[in-house]
Amino acid sequence: MSEFAIIWEWLAFAIRWTHVVTAIAWIGSSFYFVALDLGLRKVPGMPVGAHGEEWQVHGGGFYHIQKYLVAPERMPEHLIWFKWESYMTWISGAALLMVTYWAGSELFLIDPAKMELLPWQAILISAGSLSIGWIVYNTLCKSPLGEKPTLLMLLLFVLLVVMGWAYNEVFTGRAVMLHLGAFTATIMTANVFFIIMPNQRIVVADLKAGRLADPKYGKIAKLRSTHNNYLTLPVIFLMLSNHYPLAFASHYNWLIAALIFLMGVTIRHFFNSMHAGKGMLWWTWAVTTMLFIAVMWLSTAPAMHETIEQSEARPLTATQQAMIDTPGWEEASAAVMGRCSMCHARETSFDGIHMAPKGVFLETPDDITRAAREIYIQAGVTNAMPPANVSFMEPEERQAIIDWYRATPKTFALN
Repeated sequence: MSEFAIIWEWLAFAIRWTHVVTAIAWIGSSFYFVALDLGLRKVPGMPVGAHGEEWQVHGGGFYHIQKYLVAPERMPEHLIWFKWESYMTWISGAALLMVTYWAGSELFLIDPAKMELLPWQAILISAGSLSIGWIVYNTLCKSPLGEKPTLLMLLLFVLLVVMGWAYNEVFTGRAVMLHLGAFTATIMTANVFFIIMPNQRIVVADLKAGRLADPKYGKIAKLRSTHNNYLTLPVIFLMLSNHYPLAFASHYNWLIAALIFLMGVTIRHFFNSMHAGKGMLWWTWAVTTMLFIAVMWLSTAPAMHETIEQSEARPLTATQQAMIDTPGWEEASAAVMGRCSMCHARETSFDGIHMAPKGVFLETPDDITRAAREIYIQAGVTNAMPPANVSFMEPEERQAIIDWYRATPKTFALN
């Protein structure tokens, strides 16, 4: 089972790799088509139904692109659909959520200081919450508010802020930011799957049947695509935030996320205006800078974590008690306390380290048993921790960690 932990770690790496690659493909194509659409120009002699065209040069070749608001009179035999980039980004992201946060719920998902949850309860909240955003958002879009895009975006922003606050009442700081990103990405992919693609299929079917296609379907798809464009940058920030405790470990991480959503709007507004030929709106960068300063200020608020006394007083789970009863616990925990806890502490004592890396604490039996698999991988099997071995962990201490973890009863080996 200890070797299975290594396989599990590589599985997580492979899924993360897939997620990053597919996300690059989705974001790249999304940004490209928004820039292309905004840069189209009307010129004399365009085919019937053409809305605009653009000439581009890339890789030594020239490309002549024309856009039809509805569709050309004759549907070409070869039609490329851009959908799998979105689908695979969401599928791989969902798999990564399961492998990292669900399988590691006791360390990464559950925060006992906020809410005492069993793993299955936390996982149920995690999975169920992701669908709420799409249901509410889609209902708003299909209401008369769909004709008021600015008001609709404001309501979407309110929904995201409320969900950020709600997540912060339940999960760890890392899970708050990650889930808010997944919540938003679910809306984006659902836009593609439930709205954009079906509408395009209706238009294609009408043309193949010789019917006049209704332009409303393109208009609806365009609205959802625009929303996705403005949500992309905040989602990337939220997915990266789990590497930076300053982003996720503050009392106000949900407000930090709210400001990041606003930054996504100001940054994209600059580029969208530039691509549309409306000039470079430099004031958006001034606003973005002020928002980022506010984010940095909020990150200095007291971190959200329980005290050592609270950690020591909380009853251990059956999983944790089994680990402590495993032979080698004393030696392994002593190695962790002696070589790791000066950085992985609620109040760090190592020069240059101001917050516990990744927000992981290793000061109590509760802390250590929750992080057992990570300790085994980072400080046992590999020499990743301590970084550059700054605390001079001896090979014997690393072996003690390995021996203890491998001796852990199989039922609990992945915790």
